[in-house]
Amino acid sequence: MATSPFRPADDGVVQPDGVSPATSPQDDSIIWQSAGALAGRIRVGELTARAVVDAHIRRIEAVNPQLNAVIVPLFAQARQAVEQADAAQRRGEPLGPLHGVPITIKEQFLVQGTPTTMGYVREAGHRAAADGPLVARLRAAGAIILGKTNVPQSLMSADSSANPLYGRTNNPWDLGRGPGGSSGGEAAIIAAGGSPLGLGGDYGGSLRVPAHSCGIHTLRPTTGRLTNYDTRVELLNFVAGVEVIMPQAGPLARSVADLTLAMGVLAAPGQERLDPSIAPVPWRDPSAVDLRQLRVAVYSDDGNFPAAPALRRAVREAADALSALGSQVVAWQPPDVAHAMQLFFGVATAGGIAPWRRSLQGEKPVPDIAQMLQAMAMPPLGRRALIAMLRATGQARTARIVASIGDGSARSYYALTQAINAYRMRFLAALEAGGFDAIICPPLATPAVPHAQSGKLGDYASYVQLYNVLGMPAGVVAATRVRHDEESDRPSSKDAVEQAARAAEQGSAGLPVGVQVVARHWREDVALAVMAALERAFSTRPDYPARPPRCAGA
Repeated sequence: MATSPFRPADDGVVQPDGVSPATSPQDDSIIWQSAGALAGRIRVGELTARAVVDAHIRRIEAVNPQLNAVIVPLFAQARQAVEQADAAQRRGEPLGPLHGVPITIKEQFLVQGTPTTMGYVREAGHRAAADGPLVARLRAAGAIILGKTNVPQSLMSADSSANPLYGRTNNPWDLGRGPGGSSGGEAAIIAAGGSPLGLGGDYGGSLRVPAHSCGIHTLRPTTGRLTNYDTRVELLNFVAGVEVIMPQAGPLARSVADLTLAMGVLAAPGQERLDPSIAPVPWRDPSAVDLRQLRVAVYSDDGNFPAAPALRRAVREAADALSALGSQVVAWQPPDVAHAMQLFFGVATAGGIAPWRRSLQGEKPVPDIAQMLQAMAMPPLGRRALIAMLRATGQARTARIVASIGDGSARSYYALTQAINAYRMRFLAALEAGGFDAIICPPLATPAVPHAQSGKLGDYASYVQLYNVLGMPAGVVAATRVRHDEESDRPSSKDAVEQAARAAEQGSAGLPVGVQVVARHWREDVALAVMAALERAFSTRPDYPARPPRCAGA
């Protein structure tokens, strides 16, 4: 097993009463600022890039032994880059919008000279020959890369960022819980003050679940807005339907304004010159959106998996805040989310077990993935018997997921793509009938869950995965924290998935909670405008998840 200089001594759960080393007042005055604010102060000479980068490196060194979030540190290269950045500022040269700002990058992306392994031990020797296009854009804008952050094995996990190569990342709000997957390392280090801005990716909620779980913000753009050329797609060949429900890169930050700043860099014109699959749709300015002209749909229960009390409260409070700002907020119910989840799981498993075996090449899958692979490996007769047994014993949720598993045939895959297209048309027709510009809803059914539990929670991520099926732009804005009297009101049930959800909600008081904001295709400006308004409303409240107590430096 490869190790990083920040890897915990073992793979056990770090005790949640651990407190990170204190951060100096000088560093605190830097590390909790937004990327935009830091860039502005560097531009006018109030701060040097060296001071900003050094403060964030010290912060990573302080908190990362607990978190194991940054697994490929690039501190030496970063300190070399600040020399050039500060010299350019002193000479009065034109400076990019992220000049001197330290950032982190999810391990799945190509950064020159670094491994892109997706958690596979066999890939430990890989080194990228060059930056991917999105990483190159961030560098060209002046950003300084501090390191790469941890991911779950194969990227396919909703709660954890664990793999046999780099180990497991812990949530800065509760070290016994996962930070969300698959951009969990990125979300954890941003939430803990080690980086103001990061680049992650989202196939089935992999930006939004970590942002919700760690108390920060993110945006998953419209499918096809940003290129996937930064990712080693050959390591994703187990997802036969990757061209139907495509991964999408996006930024994570503690400020919605920083998401807008980053998207202005990432979505700037010219991607289509490198990647012909990218439509040259102009980027729109969120500040031009008039909230008073928006008609917003709201729901706190998707009809598939009931959300925990704190998530329902966050959505109600978001709806009230938008109403007070003049938006027309209307209760709404999305059509047949359970069917959409069958389509999602069908695409994720459309190739059958063979591509997964080729991808793993004998490596032991982590628990979250192993449970799915066991069902995929069963012969059709055995799978039908398993489904019947699950239904007979009250395990309806698991039975639906197992029934969705693809058989690897071209005929089934064609039928699946047709069904996805039909569902998209049905959903958009429902939006059109309501005249809606945006949607607000929970991002997940629960707060952050204990490590290695997502495999037991079935389709609890239906709130985010729905919008992967649809390809719509969707973000998460940090909203509140779970109160002691609202951890769970989930009734007892024979269904093991419901039992796991109820158990995950126990002890969740104090954990961050987000609200998901969705907009029409190519209208990221609407999503960001709504998110910015909600950030302003929520951030003034005492239960806003501003800083994780375990990593606050106190």
